[in-house]
Amino acid sequence: MATSTVGAAIAVKDLEIRIRGDRGSYPVVADMALTVQPGETLCIVGESGCGKSMTALSLLRLLPEAASASKGTIEINGEDFLAMSQHRVEDLRGVEIAMIFQEPLTALNPVLTIGEQIAESVRRHKKLGHKAAMARAIETLQLVQMPDPARRAMQFPHELSGGQRQRAMIALALACDPKILVADEPTTALDVTVQAQILGLISDLQKRLGTALVLITHDLGVVAEVADRVVVMYAGRRVEEASVYDLFEHPIHPYTLGLMGAIPRPVAGRPATDRLVDIAGTVPPPWDLPKGCAFAPRCPRASARCLEERPPLEEKRPGHFAACWEHVDG
Repeated sequence: MATSTVGAAIAVKDLEIRIRGDRGSYPVVADMALTVQPGETLCIVGESGCGKSMTALSLLRLLPEAASASKGTIEINGEDFLAMSQHRVEDLRGVEIAMIFQEPLTALNPVLTIGEQIAESVRRHKKLGHKAAMARAIETLQLVQMPDPARRAMQFPHELSGGQRQRAMIALALACDPKILVADEPTTALDVTVQAQILGLISDLQKRLGTALVLITHDLGVVAEVADRVVVMYAGRRVEEASVYDLFEHPIHPYTLGLMGAIPRPVAGRPATDRLVDIAGTVPPPWDLPKGCAFAPRCPRASARCLEERPPLEEKRPGHFAACWEHVDG
């Protein structure tokens, strides 16, 4: 583990997620380990298909039917979430851990008003009556800066704008004061102005409430704004982990350097006039990973060893971990 699990809000150890399909069973996430302390923001970043969202869904035991956590543990308050009964899991969702989904229009119930959906969660977990639960729903909508919260509580998801639906989704997640919040690409479908508002809102609420935040994103610009620590994933595995400052100032893994080169803004070590650089090739499918390092076929530094041996995640600098045989310490 890169950080101590003592006092952690959530600790994941040796997690493997497998999918069953026409090609048999194969891992889409392997050797995943992470810890998040109360009040800390951990960002998991990588290209589409790298296993970020599968990792996020596993934290709430919401994996699709064809997927399963085949090994590892997810500890919340010292209890293994993966080993709990379904009834116990449902008791903890919303109170201990909650999720903000990427597309609220599909995550919210279309036949219930926003207020009813939030109140339903509050009634179940807080054991409040209908009137008190609805008052809490409006209070939570006000907390996430929903305009005219009492009126919005009476509206259905399709009657709200994209930004308002995302605020409603955040309110639903926060209604029972969870200790852990998982946000999967929460601003992808929003315009830049609303995206900044939503990210600022999540960050402010998280710091005010002391919530541990796991934020899934492909956008390193977002990472730079909100993260305390960063995990970079590639082909289902961690390839780098560090504090946000150290990652941006001294990136180690060639994949991380490739992601940095594709950011359309000035980055430390790269003049603002430089052209953006894409990463050649494509991510290998999980059922056909290379023998050695999964990034080796795309890596400009790859050696014969990279093609034959998978590098372990090792501490290259104090608190800075990377999985690379041919790294150059930045």
